[in-house]
Amino acid sequence: MTQDEVLNWLAEVFNEPPGSIAADAKKDDVGGWDSLGVLMLMADLDEKFSIQLDEKEIEGLQSVPELFAMLKRHGKLS
Repeated sequence: MTQDEVLNWLAEVFNEPPGSIAADAKKDDVGGWDSLGVLMLMADLDEKFSIQLDEKEIEGLQSVPELFAMLKRHGKLS
């Protein structure tokens, strides 16, 4: 998956318009990245990528670059 594909996926997960999430966005910059959005993110990470994060790991994801790094560590970002 490329960074652009990840950004489009995140927009879908957080119910935001396509192209509305920047590669350097912080959690507070994304309206849908709230408590429900975090649950959607966790579910989608498991379903699409077979990545299960614990509560501490998910709380540590505070920006899109941190999400990119996590996906890269799991071999899901090219």
